[in-house]
Amino acid sequence: MPRKPRIPSRTTKPTRRVDAPGRTPPKALPPPKSRRKSPRGAEPLVGPQAPVEELLRLLPVRVGHGWDLHRLEPLAPAGQGRPMVLGGVRIIDAQLSRGPVARSDGDVLLHAVTDAVLGALALPDIGTLFPDTDVANEARDSAQFLKHTMVLARKHGYLVGNLDATVVCERPKIGPIKEQVRLNLARLLGVSPERVNVKGKTHEKVDAIGEGRAIEAHAVITMLLIEA
Repeated sequence: MPRKPRIPSRTTKPTRRVDAPGRTPPKALPPPKSRRKSPRGAEPLVGPQAPVEELLRLLPVRVGHGWDLHRLEPLAPAGQGRPMVLGGVRIIDAQLSRGPVARSDGDVLLHAVTDAVLGALALPDIGTLFPDTDVANEARDSAQFLKHTMVLARKHGYLVGNLDATVVCERPKIGPIKEQVRLNLARLLGVSPERVNVKGKTHEKVDAIGEGRAIEAHAVITMLLIEA
């Protein structure tokens, strides 16, 4: 008795032969190309063979931290203290009898911000670029340090993303001058004021800062790559 032909199931698709006579086998698809372009026509910097230095050089965002502290002494001629300047703003306070001891104008906040930018770019710190042993820095406006640092940042292809800074002292009080300081920092950094934050803290009468014998500042900054 002849066997009945097998009928394929509705849920089972018949196998398609790609090697049938007269039929060309399909070509293999090429591997997808990376959409990321290497800078200036260089070979792609990917994989274990890529130099670490080259990969780090192209970081789109860098973070830097700066810190500075100055001893406070009675203002001249009673002591070595200089008039108080914070963020490039001269502080007028009748109750402020002490000022920073420094080779420059002693602006602790601008020193911290300058070091934050330099740190983000892995450049020498402010003490190396502007040593206190150099007489050219005597009573120098600290804004010049930050302006020079911003020129270096642009040469490396970076601009400021945002800044968050904190001044720690018992006096002066930061609240009344915060907005003026913030605006001046934004101007020096070349960004809008909305990207700059300044906070004031006390040290709760503890150690040199709390006793009014020192002032310190911290700054955290992000630097954005604009040109590889």
